[in-house]
Amino acid sequence: MATTIKRFLVGRAKRTDQAIHERLTKKTGLAVFASDALSSTAYASEEIMLVLAVAAVYGQTHSFNYVVPITLVIAIVLAIVATSYRQTIHAYPSGGGAYIVAKENLGTNAGLVAGAALLVDYVLTVSVSLAAGVAAITSAAQGTRFAWLANHRVFLCVMLIAFIALANLRGVRESGSLFAAPTYAFVFSFLFMIGYGIIHYFLYPGSVAPVVAENLKLAEGYQLQPLTLFLLLGAFSNGCVALTGIEAISNGIPAFKQPEARNAARTLTWMAVLLTTMFVGTSVMAYFYHVHPHENETVISQFARIIFTGPMGWFYYVIQGTTALILILAANTSFADFPRLSSLLARDRFMPRQFATRGDRLVFSNGIIILAIFSALLVAAFGGDTSRLIPLYAVGVFLSFTLSQAGMVRHWLKAGRALRSAGAASAGTERSVSGAGNNGAMATADSRTPIQIEMTRDELKQAKHWKKSIVINGLGAFATFTVLVVLVFTKFIHGAWIVVVLIPLLVTMFRAIRRHYLDMATQLSTEGVEGLRPFRHEVIVPISGIHRGVVRALEYAKAIANEHVTALYINIDEEATNKLRGKWHQLGGGVELVVLASPYRSLVGPLIRYLDRRMKVHPDQMITVVLPEFIPSRWWQHLLHNQTSLMLKGALLFKPNVVVTSVPYHLKNLDKGESDDKQG
Repeated sequence: MATTIKRFLVGRAKRTDQAIHERLTKKTGLAVFASDALSSTAYASEEIMLVLAVAAVYGQTHSFNYVVPITLVIAIVLAIVATSYRQTIHAYPSGGGAYIVAKENLGTNAGLVAGAALLVDYVLTVSVSLAAGVAAITSAAQGTRFAWLANHRVFLCVMLIAFIALANLRGVRESGSLFAAPTYAFVFSFLFMIGYGIIHYFLYPGSVAPVVAENLKLAEGYQLQPLTLFLLLGAFSNGCVALTGIEAISNGIPAFKQPEARNAARTLTWMAVLLTTMFVGTSVMAYFYHVHPHENETVISQFARIIFTGPMGWFYYVIQGTTALILILAANTSFADFPRLSSLLARDRFMPRQFATRGDRLVFSNGIIILAIFSALLVAAFGGDTSRLIPLYAVGVFLSFTLSQAGMVRHWLKAGRALRSAGAASAGTERSVSGAGNNGAMATADSRTPIQIEMTRDELKQAKHWKKSIVINGLGAFATFTVLVVLVFTKFIHGAWIVVVLIPLLVTMFRAIRRHYLDMATQLSTEGVEGLRPFRHEVIVPISGIHRGVVRALEYAKAIANEHVTALYINIDEEATNKLRGKWHQLGGGVELVVLASPYRSLVGPLIRYLDRRMKVHPDQMITVVLPEFIPSRWWQHLLHNQTSLMLKGALLFKPNVVVTSVPYHLKNLDKGESDDKQG
């Protein structure tokens, strides 16, 4: 039954050799990996204005004029980061996420910090995106009979998390095809809204409302205060959520069709261009139409209501619908990257190895399920409120950005040194060959140095531009580090401290997991083992009576250790024990029956003490405990029986030199007529 439900929800299993056909085109890749970044345009400008609203309520209504300049500064940072990640893609065509880049160039600790930061960010991305998507739905519902939806935000978020997780469990290609149409619908409708809104502004200047510092929604954790540099930095840090998701494409390069690196780089370029245009356009529209953040309606909803009136009124619902969809589907980026990053950490033994295993549909199912669970818990803890989640957001992103870009700087430094060494060695080889005169033809066919042989053609081509590359990545590292400092400084007391504390805890956990795997490998190593050796083997069969299941278990026990089989019975009822002794003599078979008294009616305690006594007599022997089990034909019939075998297995699991095995006896499903005949 469970298998049938799984196949209905997830689909049939796929063969491993079908993985190559699960690759993404550039168009589908944009929908899968860029939906997170593109969706941030629906709330990034509003997050800037939430901080500026603090000064507006204080009395400085002109503070909203800073939304465009702050957006332009963030757009410059965005361009720098996107350009830097293009280089990362070409330098690491097999997948150049922050974890890989930092680990290879800055050391294991830096890689683990980057990995932990990204994992935290992916969970937050799902929570923030879905909370913002639900906010778009409830905004459109205001003034209608569905206004009650605003009171059920958490439930809506959890249901949407379950839907997206299920879609991803069905496979990468299927989820990409499912989400491509909504993503492009959002992009085209949003760009149309910006263009139409700017034309509408100049044609109908009377539609612009004056700024009123009433009923404004303020950023979480801020008190009323005048406009200061600190407040502007806070608005800047809030708006930097627009950059979240830029790294997703570099993490998912192997998911693209060949040539992977080229397709990924072009997809990243298109994403950066679209993101910049839409982000700047949203802030300009908010500035033009004097909209400001409200509790029950988003900024996007407000100026869409203003410009789409009359015959174009229907387009307001198109905007709200596509915005809600992209925000909901933005979580898909995390569902694509969180499992992939988890698999890399698991491959290096820093996370449980279950995360490195692909499921039936060739996706990392365990990572998808864990991400869904943690995201749902986070949404529930913060009430599905975007403004409460934002202070936790982006810190992990920019920490991973900084480590990745710093790692790339180190990468180019090493590439430059390798190139100079190769050039010097090549020059020395040429002088040696020319000195041989006419005998140069007898030189070896391949006169390249080992360094030149080691470096591929593409690596040499990239290394030739190492000076330019190091400037770009160095600028990216400086820009992202500056933003990181601003984020921690302005958001620490508002919730960012949670992320600052959580990342070191995750790194400690990663280290503990790896120590466990290394210790296990050391203890399981066959080094020093001289070969197979015989040992004494004793079999103990705990019984609760005599029936066909017990007889089958005894037959199995004699088959594996004919001379050392003991049946063990726990005496909790003297009358039942005497009846058992009589039946036992009739059964025969040459198996010794040992009866243990249990005045407190315990089953586990007497068994454990008996095993300990046997191990003291023969310390080097192995003991196999054979548990007779009967298996009912119906699943619900299990509830009608004591699960004694499970209890014994749990108790014996950690006993050294004790093996526990079950001998099942499957009961048939007799119909009512046959049962009545037997009773008669």
